[in-house]
Amino acid sequence: MEYDLLGWPPDGPTLRLDHERFSYAGKFVMTNTGKAVARTDDGRLIAAVAFNEDRTDADTLWLRYVTVDRNRRGEGIGPALCRLVRDRALERGYERLRIAVNNPFAYEALYRTGFAYTGETTGIAELILEYPGPSADGDERAFDPRERYQAGLEEYRARDLSADEERFLESREGSGPPETGYE
Repeated sequence: MEYDLLGWPPDGPTLRLDHERFSYAGKFVMTNTGKAVARTDDGRLIAAVAFNEDRTDADTLWLRYVTVDRNRRGEGIGPALCRLVRDRALERGYERLRIAVNNPFAYEALYRTGFAYTGETTGIAELILEYPGPSADGDERAFDPRERYQAGLEEYRARDLSADEERFLESREGSGPPETGYE
């Protein structure tokens, strides 16, 4: 597996993704976002992330779209790719990264990358996660990590969900956040 950061905003490359294999395929043709990709050893693209700087805070980078080939989901590719962007963004001087997620699977994947729920949602009901996550050292948003993790899952439990999402949430009932993995 090869992970590669292709460019930073506002001069990111365009990617043409197959809409049958990738969610958000049309979002990757924009040039104003940075891009990172994961490829198989034979060069086949299997995941992509688009990201850009926050318009009001130059220290914050937003991961806008994360997509993994439908046949490769659940293998840890998305979290590994997000980890690459996270590490390179920190090296570049960004102090925090944020992402808005719209399903419990993405929520869990980003937690595995070290992001944590902020307690905020977007106007379209996405949960906002941040890296580094709120900490107990003076951050007024901080509370027990298990409570914070479960608060995000509760947001999803109140929604109309697929059977897979319901089973997933049931399996996480009362648990703490997942360990970061795929290092």
